[in-house]
Amino acid sequence: MLTLHSLRKTLPGAPPRLLLDAVDLSVAPGEYVAVIGESGAGKSTLLNLVAGLDRPDAGSVHFGAHAVSALDDDAATLWRRVEVGFVFQSFHVLPWLSLADNVALPLALAGVPAHERAARARAQLDAVGLGERAGDSPTRLSGGELQRVAIARALVHRPRLLLADEPTGNLDADNAERIAVLLRDAVKSSPACGLLVTHSTAMAASADRVLRLARDGRLHDA
Repeated sequence: MLTLHSLRKTLPGAPPRLLLDAVDLSVAPGEYVAVIGESGAGKSTLLNLVAGLDRPDAGSVHFGAHAVSALDDDAATLWRRVEVGFVFQSFHVLPWLSLADNVALPLALAGVPAHERAARARAQLDAVGLGERAGDSPTRLSGGELQRVAIARALVHRPRLLLADEPTGNLDADNAERIAVLLRDAVKSSPACGLLVTHSTAMAASADRVLRLARDGRLHDA
């Protein structure tokens, strides 16, 4: 379903710093894969390449019939809107929208009717333990609560590709466990696949496979 072939990425500088080198990875439908590694090893860069938010220096990313690494910016945006749920480290929750409207945003962009958007957004907020606060402003939430809103938004449109960048980094142990189950179930309950990057060995343990991105820029069995 997801295939990375000989991905290479360097950061500009004097000298340039190699982040990814000849990275190969295949993720099957229904499979949830975790990538661990030191801070700065290139884990977030890897997710950005998979999502078409960045371009590799060499190699390719394919998802189903889509050559993601070859899409132009507009085509990549349309592809992500339909196919991808991305949980970012920095939330990207819009402060001028309610929690429900933040979560419903991918559905609005997809043209889903308002009544269905509202029902699905509330159900997804319920799943992350924030259903009773659907009408609240994000400015009233803690960092951990904002992370849960971001996770609800990433899942609400039932993406076929779930990408999660340190999704439990701001959560307490109980909520981290809840989110670990939620993300895994989202992959397993539909024809989706998931790629998680994390420092947390507990979070990585929820995955079907755990790989380590080493300082040599390659993926190794953990």
